[in-house]
Amino acid sequence: MSHLAEQAGGPGIASFTRERVERVMAVSVAIGFLALGAQAFFAALGSTDMNPGWDIALPLLAFVPLLVMELSFFVGRAVKTGGTLFVVCYMLVLVLWPIATEGSDTPVAYQPWTYFLVTVATVAAVIVMPRRIHIVLTIAIPVLYGLVRMVQLGFEPVAWIAVSLDTVYSLILGGVLAVLAWTFRTAASTIDERRERAVSSYAQAAAVSATERERVAVAALMHDSVLAALLAAARAESPRERDLAVSMAREALTRLANTDRDVGEGSDAPVTADAIVADIRALVPAPGDESILRVDLHPDTPAVPGRVARALVLATAQAVSNAVEHADAAGLQVSVDGRPAPHGVAIRVRDAGPGFDIDTVPDDRLGIRASILARVSAFGGEASVDSDDSGTRVTMIWRQGATQ
Repeated sequence: MSHLAEQAGGPGIASFTRERVERVMAVSVAIGFLALGAQAFFAALGSTDMNPGWDIALPLLAFVPLLVMELSFFVGRAVKTGGTLFVVCYMLVLVLWPIATEGSDTPVAYQPWTYFLVTVATVAAVIVMPRRIHIVLTIAIPVLYGLVRMVQLGFEPVAWIAVSLDTVYSLILGGVLAVLAWTFRTAASTIDERRERAVSSYAQAAAVSATERERVAVAALMHDSVLAALLAAARAESPRERDLAVSMAREALTRLANTDRDVGEGSDAPVTADAIVADIRALVPAPGDESILRVDLHPDTPAVPGRVARALVLATAQAVSNAVEHADAAGLQVSVDGRPAPHGVAIRVRDAGPGFDIDTVPDDRLGIRASILARVSAFGGEASVDSDDSGTRVTMIWRQGATQ
């Protein structure tokens, strides 16, 4: 992976174009490196300016890392490592060059094989190193070449022009290639940034559209079902009309429960009984008080569909809220039991309050009817409420295979 790709934190929509530009640049310069590397290699084979021993060690120090870099650039793996290795080894070759050629007699106009690798090193630095570092190396490597070349020639006055021309040429070529690389990278980053903004805007628009569709669906449901049921109930005079109003209300509650399921009551992804217990534990007045929450789960308790689990938790929350509000949480206890299939999960909420007569609860009080009974039954569960002078008991049961 290239340096810019690594800075971006890996491939993704934010670096889609930049990743590909970096890859194309690496392969392109690797092809150019083949030509320059081959030229330098054959020049090294016919070189006579290195002392014995150095004529083997120095080319190995330069061409083995060059080969490693070529392979990494073509394969697209360890690009930064391969490029950095070559740049460091080449600069070491330049530092050792005066020692390796000490005492040799080479003409001023002669260009040693190290000259053909100057541009290779500068471009490799541009590809694999951060901008500040490769700017320095784009200048430092040609200057270092010129310096060691003058040291080899003993700073002869006649050598200044030839070596300066080689150095300046390398500086210009390296600078041009660096500017091209910056241009490609800037253009790629701009494209990626605009693509990311477009995708983000599209996602926000899609979310707003989905929310609006849900709002319209719920509004239509309220108008068509709930309002119709309320009007029917208000106008009911005969037993037949009241029965019809009750039927319409029951259907409206079921449709409301189904709407909750579709727009936010959870998916069918399995949820463990332990996860249900964790959600319920946060509902009790004193979380963590085991005297209030009792759990008895068999290891083989089946997983519960996500929307059913959500319905059970919300129904439990309503039952706990009722116990706190109407019984001051006296004797409040929540128990969660789990048994293997074909059984399932049973949740019971008890309190020791004064109790009430369920038949006398006004029809417009929907805390029990809608939030507990209808919510649980809408998903194929069983719910019941028993109340007397000893307290109130709410039981919610889900059996495996009962989900609607």
